[in-house]
Amino acid sequence: MTEQEGSAKPVDVIIYHNPDCGTSRNTLALIRNAGIEPHIIDYRTNPPSRTMLVSLMNRALLSPRELLREKGTSFADRGLGDPALPDDALIDAMMADPLLINRPLVVTPLGVRLCRPSETVLDILPLPQREAFTKEDGEQVVDAHGQRANGQKASVQGIAR
Repeated sequence: MTEQEGSAKPVDVIIYHNPDCGTSRNTLALIRNAGIEPHIIDYRTNPPSRTMLVSLMNRALLSPRELLREKGTSFADRGLGDPALPDDALIDAMMADPLLINRPLVVTPLGVRLCRPSETVLDILPLPQREAFTKEDGEQVVDAHGQRANGQKASVQGIAR
């Protein structure tokens, strides 16, 4: 949480984070580059409740299948690739094994997003980037003027959810 310069209004941001994931680390760094210290939830040890998970999916406009992580999880062992599985079964699997929840999920006053790629977070941050930002892999995302490296302004886009 931080305060916008010249304002006493705090900015609440939550990141469902896996510190072992480069995309999650880059997303967290972009949030901090906007001067925001988020609430960090390690979803592996403190997963959202079923009600919260469903709410996050709805707010992010994601289906359970879209939030389901395949790589490095029990996805194949559980047979979760079966397209006939209903949404409730996929949610049950994510509740039983939080590693099946894709990450990072970020919640801001402007919406909820699955931030893959990490720069997706720029669309829902209520504060601009303060300085240039380069991902761990060397890809520049934000230039020194707070603009996306591809020339688009790194500012809020989209609809609040």
